[in-house]
Amino acid sequence: MKKRFEVGFVILIATILILWLVISFYKAYMPKPQVLQGQIQAKQYSVSSKLAGRVGSVLVKRGDKVQKGDLIFTILSPEVEAKLTQAKAGYEAAKALAEETHKGARVETIISARDIYNSAKAMRELTEKTYKRIEELYQNGVASLQRKDEAFTAYQNAKFSENTAYQQYKIALDGASQETKQAATQKEIAAAGQLSEVEAYIEDMQAFSPAEGEVANILLSEGELSPSGFPVVMVVDNKDAWLKLSVSEEYLPNFSVGSEFSAYLPALNKEVSFRVRYVSVMGDFATWRATSTSKGYDLKSFEIEAVPIQNNGEFRVGMSAVVTLKKPK
Repeated sequence: MKKRFEVGFVILIATILILWLVISFYKAYMPKPQVLQGQIQAKQYSVSSKLAGRVGSVLVKRGDKVQKGDLIFTILSPEVEAKLTQAKAGYEAAKALAEETHKGARVETIISARDIYNSAKAMRELTEKTYKRIEELYQNGVASLQRKDEAFTAYQNAKFSENTAYQQYKIALDGASQETKQAATQKEIAAAGQLSEVEAYIEDMQAFSPAEGEVANILLSEGELSPSGFPVVMVVDNKDAWLKLSVSEEYLPNFSVGSEFSAYLPALNKEVSFRVRYVSVMGDFATWRATSTSKGYDLKSFEIEAVPIQNNGEFRVGMSAVVTLKKPK
């Protein structure tokens, strides 16, 4: 009886050992799921200014919620303010010159030119009458040829003086020429353009948020020098978030554009559904992966972008996402 019990016990142990070996070998050789890890990305905006200068004030802190159009920071630039004064003065001068050119000569100038013309006209009439009298006397032998020539010369000079005075009077009446008026108008337009350019820079002394979001980083503090176009504050829109994955092409059939999959986010401690919106091959410098020599080819990696099907703003840049896939045969 005792011997029979011992044999049964050995058989039981051997059966358990065989079962354990079978299960272990089965688990060891059964296909293992592939785990992919990605990160949450979100739309980021660089709040910068076209104007170079010192940061006057930063009105936000990291983590602040901002709306589109909120004032983020200001720039101090005394040089641009001085240029604004110059541009305003230049525009006013060009405007006054254009108005004067189009308006014509002053009334006093016109009256003076008219009086000079009338005086020259009267002198011409007098010398003309004098010349005619001397001419008659010369024909009758009373006046000499010298006297006649002097009268004729005086008459000619009076005619030229009258013509000159008339032209000056006409210029005063007509004002500047069309070309001069056009040049004055264009100078006024050019001065207005320079003023508008400086005013645009003045407006850029205040930088506003381009979108609703959260302040992610502040790169410069008050008093620091900011180059033109340098991002002083970074704003991130967590509502425009997506998952970025690097996937080997053997798993690419699972991530066709428009397909859906789920990923586990440890930071939120839950599964989240995503929809693929973009697939692109990654750069050759980092995407080749050698497979076994029996397959006879290498695999490339693809970048996957997937958006959450539901997004209530709880995602944060840098969150890890774990995607579990079945091993392809």
